Amino acid sequence: MATDPLTLRFDHLGLVVAELAQGRAYLQQSLGIERFSPQYQDPLQKVWVQFGWDTQGLCYELVAPSEEGSPVANALAKRSNILNHLAYRVRDIEAGAEHLRQQRHLPLGPAQPAVAFAGARVQFFLSPLGHIVELVEEQMA
Repeated sequence: MATDPLTLRFDHLGLVVAELAQGRAYLQQSLGIERFSPQYQDPLQKVWVQFGWDTQGLCYELVAPSEEGSPVANALAKRSNILNHLAYRVRDIEAGAEHLRQQRHLPLGPAQPAVAFAGARVQFFLSPLGHIVELVEEQMA
């Protein structure tokens, strides 16, 4: 668990796919990934997500649109930003968000609860380099 509220701890990397089954097949066949989470539908984000872990513990999040107007539909249509985001756990999402804003990251929306993280809030930012950074709020026990 992070001790400093500004400590960013790598959590996962997000891949946009047309369907979870397609992404899962790719991870299994190409990367040898066999351990997967359940599938989660997130109505706020308008996506289906599923996580897969390689033998070294690296976590991949598959993200597929769940309905029209999903924020990932544009990435699929343009075949850009398919390697979609890098996610980091933070103890204090407000402090983490302020830190990223000071580093010229643009918020892509407010922090919102995420089904795949048991209601913990997540927030997305566009980095100055053009990739997306996701903050995932750590749940306090």
